[in-house]
Amino acid sequence: MDKRMMAMSTAMLLLKLLEEEDMYGYQMIRKLEERSNQVFSLKEGTLYPILHSLEEQEAVESYESQAETGRKRKYYRLTKKGGKLLRQKQEEWEVYENAIRSVMTGGVSLAL
Repeated sequence: MDKRMMAMSTAMLLLKLLEEEDMYGYQMIRKLEERSNQVFSLKEGTLYPILHSLEEQEAVESYESQAETGRKRKYYRLTKKGGKLLRQKQEEWEVYENAIRSVMTGGVSLAL
């Protein structure tokens, strides 16, 4: 997948995961890989700058908690502002996806 396309959608996908449950970084990486059939395979060096940016936007917040293994982990959770951002990004993605589909089908609408 083109890196630009991936970058455009990664923040939205992370917000979606966090909408479902609080997660730590490695857990998000694995969940994205699993759900995308390995299409989204993020490295920590890609994930954490995105999470930090989302924190700066107050879309997510982090906290430390002890995992079942006894290790302390940094978890991330979606904020109310993050929920709004997720909906906005989903709407933008739908417009983009519909525009691509329209071009690829010669302008024929495939709306259900």
